[in-house]
Parts: sequence; C-alpha cells; structure tokens
Amino acid sequence: MKAKEDHELPGVWVAYGTLLQHLRKRAGLNQQALGEAIGYSLEQVASVEQGRRAAKATFTVAAERALGAGGVLDALQGEVDRAKLPRFFRNFALIEAEVLSRFSYDPLLVPGLLQTEAYARAVFAGHCPPFSEEIVDQHTEARLGRQRLLTRDPLAELSFIIGEEALRNPVGGVEVMREQWQHLLEAGALRNVEVQVMPTGSGFHTGLDGPFVLVETSELRRLGYIEAQEIGCIVSDPADVSGFALRYGKLRSQALNAQESARLIERLVGET
Repeated sequence: MKAKEDHELPGVWVAYGTLLQHLRKRAGLNQQALGEAIGYSLEQVASVEQGRRAAKATFTVAAERALGAGGVLDALQGEVDRAKLPRFFRNFALIEAEVLSRFSYDPLLVPGLLQTEAYARAVFAGHCPPFSEEIVDQHTEARLGRQRLLTRDPLAELSFIIGEEALRNPVGGVEVMREQWQHLLEAGALRNVEVQVMPTGSGFHTGLDGPFVLVETSELRRLGYIEAQEIGCIVSDPADVSGFALRYGKLRSQALNAQESARLIERLVGET
C-alpha cells in the first residue's frame, strides 16, 4: 500500500502543471520554446505540466519570469515541495515550518533537519521495500528543503539531542559520516541551534522509549510528534504533551552539554 501511495501523483503537482500549461499557452509558447526560455528541456516541461514531476524552486522562478505569472506559480511552490515528503509526515511538516521552537530526541539516526544531502540520500536508498531513484531524489530534496527552518526569519529556537550511537553508525560510509559530523558542528554554531549528544552507556534515561519531537506553534500551543516504521502521530492532548516536555527536560540535563558534545564530534572527525 505504501509503495502505491508513494507513486500516486499528488494533486498539487497536477494543479501546478495545469496552471503552467494555461500560462504557457496564454503566452503563445509551445513546450519547446518555454523550455528554451527557462533553461529546461522539452521533456522536463512536459513532465511538470502532466504532474509527473514536481517543479523545483528554480524552475518556478524562471517560469514566473518568462510567463509573467504574477506570483501564482510561486504561491503553489510550498505545497509542491511538501508533497515530495513521505505521506505520513506531510501534516507535521506543515506545522513544523511555522514553529516558534522545536526540540527533538533522536537516538538512532541524525535528525532530518541536520542531515547532509549524502546522509539523507543514504537513508532513503536503504528503504525497504526499495524506493525508485526518482522517489529517493524527491524525498532527499524535500528533506533538505525543510532545513530552511534553521535560518528562517524570524528564527526558531531549535534543540537537538542525538544518541552517540547515531553518530558512530557509518550510514553511507566513512566519507559521508565525516561530512555529516562537520555539518553538525556548523549547525551547532548557529545562535538559535543547540546540539547535544546522549553518550553511550548512560544507563537508563527517559529517551529509551524512542525518539520524539516537542514543538511550540505560532499560536503558543505545544504539540508532540512521534514516528516509527513510517507511521507518524501528532500528539495534542495537553497531559501527553506535558509528559514530553518533562522527559525532554530530563534528557537535556543527562546529555553532554553543547560544548562537550562539540568536542566529542570533533574527536570523531579526528579519528577518521
């Protein structure tokens, strides 16, 4: 069922393509001429018009300029990008993009918001059952697009606690991990981002039940999110969310602080 869902054409891609075709014809251009005007092939333009391929932001910017679209294509770009995400995650991604704060605990993998392209691609390439190369590309691009949250204006307060196991597991190989460690150091240097490591051998702690996310929305509402085996659940019950907040506070106190965590990651870089 999941494989079938991932291959269905998202409605927003079809709507975008229909609108693009209307604007192109209004401008008196065929697909070849539009492609030449914006730097894309006829096949790429046709795929976007048919809703078989998602328009990238660069495509939309060029098409807006060439067709005098007045911002109507750009208005759809956010939804076009969101539809590249796995279906189970899309509703939370919409919430995540507007949060005031986001705190997460990830014991086994580097969190998506901090992944490099190579690491993200390795994660999606290892999916079971296997994704097509096109789906791997779409999910990777969408994951990188989510990372705008790190530098969005206004800044969101972001905290990440990562299990040491996630840092030592060579996802994608040694070169991919070296780049990933360096990226974590760069992200942790941002003034709105804190990266902490939960060391191996810490004994019992409140994160052993699994990963979770705690956010505060622009309406000052707190929500939780949990995910496992491609099932995602937004948690809104105040008592449950309060439990998330309590557990996250304890995790922050038990993990290495930001400076200690950076030194551990630097040692990992030096060991390779």
